Amino acid sequence: MQLKLAEALLRRKELQGKVDQLMQINTEALVARLNKRVNINDDWDDIMGTVPKVSAESITARRDFYARQLRLVDAAIQQCNWTTEIEVNDSVNGEFKESD
Repeated sequence: MQLKLAEALLRRKELQGKVDQLMQINTEALVARLNKRVNINDDWDDIMGTVPKVSAESITARRDFYARQLRLVDAAIQQCNWTTEIEVNDSVNGEFKESD
């Protein structure tokens, strides 16, 4: 697949955002609390339970997918950095000269 460099740079930014977002998900956000343990009286307790909303493996797999895509697009961009030549004014490589 061919991409313009500008499109690849935008995609890299999108992928970095997805990876960053997935890295911030903590395990407490992955479970729902059903109720909590409260001592009602000497004979009865109300017990807390948790149910997973999504598996940690699912989050990890998703993060790994986007991280791999990010590495691939970044490698292509870096390859362009080392192999693409552009036309610039000769003064770009010149040194500053003090005016008298």
